[in-house]
Amino acid sequence: MTELDTPPAHLRPVEFPPGFGWGAATAAYQIEGAAAEDGRTPSIWDTYSRLPGAVIGGDTGDVACDHYHRYPEDVALVRDLGLGSYRFSVAWPRVRPDGGAVNQAGLDFYRRLVDELLGAGITPWLTLYHWDLPQTLEDAGGWTNRDTAHRFVDYARTVHDALGDRVPTITTMNEPWCSAFLGHTSGRHAPGRREGAAGLVAAHHLMLAHGLAVQALRADGATADLGITLNLTVADPHDPTDPVDHDAARRVDGLFNRVFLDPLLRGAYPEDVLADTAAMQFAGRPWSDVVHDGDLAAVSSKLDVLGVNYYNGAAYSGHPHPAPDDGGVRHPDLLSGTPFPGGEDITEPGRGLPRTGIGWEVQPEGFTRLLVRLDADYDLPPVWITENGAAYPDEVVDGRVEDHERRAYVEAHLRALHAAIEAGVDVRGYFAWSLLDNFEWSYGYGQRFGIVHVDYDTQVRTPKSSAHWYARVAASGRIEGH
Repeated sequence: MTELDTPPAHLRPVEFPPGFGWGAATAAYQIEGAAAEDGRTPSIWDTYSRLPGAVIGGDTGDVACDHYHRYPEDVALVRDLGLGSYRFSVAWPRVRPDGGAVNQAGLDFYRRLVDELLGAGITPWLTLYHWDLPQTLEDAGGWTNRDTAHRFVDYARTVHDALGDRVPTITTMNEPWCSAFLGHTSGRHAPGRREGAAGLVAAHHLMLAHGLAVQALRADGATADLGITLNLTVADPHDPTDPVDHDAARRVDGLFNRVFLDPLLRGAYPEDVLADTAAMQFAGRPWSDVVHDGDLAAVSSKLDVLGVNYYNGAAYSGHPHPAPDDGGVRHPDLLSGTPFPGGEDITEPGRGLPRTGIGWEVQPEGFTRLLVRLDADYDLPPVWITENGAAYPDEVVDGRVEDHERRAYVEAHLRALHAAIEAGVDVRGYFAWSLLDNFEWSYGYGQRFGIVHVDYDTQVRTPKSSAHWYARVAASGRIEGH
């Protein structure tokens, strides 16, 4: 074969390293249902989803995928797809309702789930917090109240005491950017606060909760790998020749990526982020007053694993631009308010890239760039891709779901991930988001991310063509050429 006959890189066969892990991921509020059973009390998402206009269609997670009752069926799906790992989150208001005393009935559900996974030969991967803060703690200030970090430590120890001997990986937080800035600055997520610098305060307390929990679990003799999952992006200037757009991209990178990466991996907040937000106040004081002596030492406790969630990057501008056409996916309220404190002038013009059903641009090359940049800029622990996937409007036809667009999305991103591994990034595994179609937060049930279709009326599960393709990739560790 001559050089001219060699297939393009995006069409060649690729093989992942021996021992590379393959799994699928879910989150408690998105799939469990049973919102008021066995002692569970309301979370901030139970409250937020009932606010008029907060969730498209007025949907809630009250029933969702009824996983609480159907978990054996869902574990069997993971087993039948041949996936070695299953990432799930524990519901804080199920285990310590109202943030208070331990609820053994809630803990017993997760004991049964872990037993089912281990019995099926599947490795459980546990996330402690996927956004379902007990509403009672929110009523006391939530993540803007420093005490919530200490309540999280109590909760983390409870879960670890019950499951830590059988779960080899425990991550503290999922996507603290969303909890902090979508929840407290833009108001697009629970608890729906639009308070500017409150997002920065919440971000610090989320990171503090993570660090204190890691310290506490290690003091308790944890043998599990301990880590955290961040959703990260690639922030490019809309006009590469415009200094204003370059500065907008820098600010987004600071408030999306480095505001978490730097304290976790360097023990300090980025100087430019502190300078950009120096004038921002919370409760009449500079927001940075919430950072106490010793906090960053706790936050930067050693990580055994870093989870990275990637869906797409974006181009940013410091000039006015109309919002890009997202195909009418989001209602107007979801488009209002910046998630970036002090970033009211930052816009996100579209780049003409293909978009998924949820309106997000498809940018696999950004995945490679992100991982290579992380490896170059930080002393990383082993990395797992804890979420990657896409929403498309799937339908069951003659008992099948032919989701070719999702398969193409996942293949392109797995090839981009492989390129990063070839460049030397230590990535140990990949979780598809998501195992099941589910409650997609402010988008309700209209957006389907699952590799398994869920009929919400009958709760019938139908693996999609992307699931069968992914199962073949997981079995062989290889993507065939075209």
